[in-house]
Amino acid sequence: MEIVLIRHGEPEWVRDGLNVVDPPLTERGLMQVECVGRELGGATFDEIIVSPLRRARQTAEPLRTALGHAEAIEPFLEEIREPNWHGTPAELASAAYAEDRQRAAEDRWNGLSGGGEPPRDFVERVRTGATEFWALRGMYRSKQTLPVWHLDRPDHRIAVVAHAGTNGVLLCQLLGLDPVPWEWDRFVTHHASITRLQSMELGDGHTFALTRLSDVEHLPRDARTL
Repeated sequence: MEIVLIRHGEPEWVRDGLNVVDPPLTERGLMQVECVGRELGGATFDEIIVSPLRRARQTAEPLRTALGHAEAIEPFLEEIREPNWHGTPAELASAAYAEDRQRAAEDRWNGLSGGGEPPRDFVERVRTGATEFWALRGMYRSKQTLPVWHLDRPDHRIAVVAHAGTNGVLLCQLLGLDPVPWEWDRFVTHHASITRLQSMELGDGHTFALTRLSDVEHLPRDARTL
């Protein structure tokens, strides 16, 4: 089984000095996702699933068009929900994240002081949604301490178009890593990057290998952004 995690292109987080909630892609971001479409346009996927947020849906469009897939939105792929900063000065968001980084590690599970979704709830939401999604496809974690999975369809190929945070949660779940309240920072993935996981057969099931992390070779060097 191959699972390909694609991060969205560069979003327009700030417009005229003000925060933008659920932003569209920048012009450079639109160029980045066209490169993704060309890079993966000759591949074969059984499914392409997409976060409901605008930047992910725009990222998926060139690939879906190239491969003839209908849009398949999965709500559990939504990125961590920030406070309602739309239209507020950009410095407000920057200050909130700077404050969060100064906290003790365990305290960061509680989230930003200005509100939004706590990382504890975010990780649980994504892991629970993913577990249900995998199970419907005959994939579930074996009852043992090691990260061994049962796969009904080991030849299945799924592309996931989402975010640094949600893709990080999925990576940890598939590889058997404990979650942390900074999943979007643990695996540093560029905009419009491609991360690949491939199942490997064991004597009593399958495990996943990380074969490529944040591949951006399909992007021009001056268009590689974080």
